Amino acid sequence: MPLKYKRVLLKLSGEALAGEKKFGIDYSVVRGICESIKKCAALGAEIGIVVGGGNFFRGRDAGSMDRTRADHMGMLATVMNSLALADALEALEVSVRVQTAITMQQIAEPYIRGRAVRHLEKGRVVIFGCGTGNPYFSTDTASSLRAAEIDADIILKATMVDGVYDRDPNKFDTAVRYDNVSFQEVLEKGLGVMDSTAAAMCRDNRIPVLVFSLADPDNILAAIEGKNIGTIVKEDDSDE
Repeated sequence: MPLKYKRVLLKLSGEALAGEKKFGIDYSVVRGICESIKKCAALGAEIGIVVGGGNFFRGRDAGSMDRTRADHMGMLATVMNSLALADALEALEVSVRVQTAITMQQIAEPYIRGRAVRHLEKGRVVIFGCGTGNPYFSTDTASSLRAAEIDADIILKATMVDGVYDRDPNKFDTAVRYDNVSFQEVLEKGLGVMDSTAAAMCRDNRIPVLVFSLADPDNILAAIEGKNIGTIVKEDDSDE
């Protein structure tokens, strides 16, 4: 099946890598995700990945800790997850590079846009660690920024739910899932797809976002092929 999206930015939550353990990394879960990524790469998809760090540390939950320092710790957590993903992909014989927004040259490349794009063109998966490299910005915002920089066709936001709902489906049985929704509605209704900075950046740069469940890792492949899964978030006049 031909791919609907050629170049994508895949956003993974750190919690997804923990699986049922809820903390740290469940390597069987990571391998399942990477097996799906391998299938996408084999079909010619160009894949950039931003991963969160919530399975190790979440800056906003750090209590009285200085916010900047807490966010820096969260960035380091994303690097651990990035390296775990890279290791699993390499074990599957997928060519991969890790780039970090904070320089740590002994373990990863520094983020350089031109180099990242070149890696993608050569068929390498590129994992972006450390978020934007700045405190007060989430990894959702990092996803929006990197997607714009690499000219991604779409952001694939793999979550623990199967789309965007009008209210929390884990709390309300009457929650209704949207098939599609605009960024303006996301911002006005506070739908929780991503933080407002990230949503505004996607809206302003006309980058659609597909929100879907990672319960089945092969949903990543289904999303790239354009199958009807999850919720698409886009501007009303978008061609997507």
